[in-house]
Amino acid sequence: MEQFDVVVLGAGSGGYACALRAAQLGLGVALVEKGKLGGTCLHVGCIPTKALLHAAEVADLARESAQFGVRASLDGIDMAGVNGYKDGVVDRLFKGLTGLIQGRGITVVEGEGRLTGPGTVEVGGTTYTGRNVVLATGSYARSLPGLDVDGERVITSEQALRLDRVPGSAIVLGGGVIGCEFASVWRSFGAEVTIVEALPRLLPPEDESSSKSLERAFRKRGIKAMTGTSFQSIELHEDGVRVTVQPGSGAATTLEADVLLVAVGRGPVTEGLGYDEQGIAMDRGFVLTDDRMHTNVDGVYAVGDIVPGLQLAHRGFQQGIFVAEEIAGLAPPSFDESGIPRVTYCDPEVASVGLTEAQARERYGEVETLTYDLGGNGKSQILKTQGAVKLVRSKGGPVVGVHLVGARVGELVGEAQLIVNWDAHPEDVAPLVHAHPTQNEALGEAHLALAGKPLHAHT
Repeated sequence: MEQFDVVVLGAGSGGYACALRAAQLGLGVALVEKGKLGGTCLHVGCIPTKALLHAAEVADLARESAQFGVRASLDGIDMAGVNGYKDGVVDRLFKGLTGLIQGRGITVVEGEGRLTGPGTVEVGGTTYTGRNVVLATGSYARSLPGLDVDGERVITSEQALRLDRVPGSAIVLGGGVIGCEFASVWRSFGAEVTIVEALPRLLPPEDESSSKSLERAFRKRGIKAMTGTSFQSIELHEDGVRVTVQPGSGAATTLEADVLLVAVGRGPVTEGLGYDEQGIAMDRGFVLTDDRMHTNVDGVYAVGDIVPGLQLAHRGFQQGIFVAEEIAGLAPPSFDESGIPRVTYCDPEVASVGLTEAQARERYGEVETLTYDLGGNGKSQILKTQGAVKLVRSKGGPVVGVHLVGARVGELVGEAQLIVNWDAHPEDVAPLVHAHPTQNEALGEAHLALAGKPLHAHT
């Protein structure tokens, strides 16, 4: 039996961040992982997906280079080369993370861990004891009842990342972040893509205006979106899949494609890991915690995708740091989940932080909104992107929501989260100087307008 101050079960974004910070604070740490350090985000999630999206952007630039006065042509997509580039990015980050972990003196335990007591984790017959245990076992790609994933014609995002070909046609089941990002990649690579979403719009958690803007942009790109449409059944055949879907009104429709991507969300990896047996309070497989990330069992914490809420790598990362500092007695300040930035990296990108207009009206009653079109922004014109910055504020109060659509707007959400999390009023932001020409100017212009002194606006 080996004893530590902290035993972390899972080495994804939340787990490894907790381990690194705890070791930095002088605590003895064991980090248990059955796969590779970095977890889903690094190996089969955020990083490889965004590498594909960048390759897709390069393909679009080559295809559309004439509009910039550059003569170029797109000869095709070499998926072996794309995958080599993607895997190279992952490998370099993995080596860097491994070096960080080793350099902090963290004991890495390879294998599947199981919680066997309030402070004990068993891995391959060896028990590791900690004064504190942090559950960070991550998530898996969900499917639907009656929809079996075969890894060839019916695939999840993990298998989509390993495809050695560009499908001629694809049906994407689910219009959330994962579905929209893969639809964007495949369309840029030349595939015919149809998204099927059961809810009334794409990216349902985002502000309605952002969803509508994305849907318009996707239509222009030739991506078909069937919203308010549910999956009924699937038939596999030699050349692909035949999928029957049911629109909200009208008769059922049959769609055919080479592949079906199942992107209906991610579930918590908690089954069979001893959580139930040790009395951990759970709801539909998710681990319940208080605002200090404590579970109901003394000395046991949980972070990341297994905790109800936004399933985002940076959320888990921050929660991991928070728990390490909590265990070390630093009493870190808790944070509001609505203040966590969100980005969907399709083309165009969709980014946001804070409340949607509907959520703000529900919370505050009266609200004010301001939408600034990127058509008035010089850098956006240079990039030939369309979109908008939308601000939401409580009546006479601070800005409580920022919603962005357009190429590269994910890079703007850093300033946006400062505005929302620091309860800034438009009048606080308006005097700030934004470099020209940048897309950041659009944030400045929007706040100028909401503060009652619009400049680049027609009156």
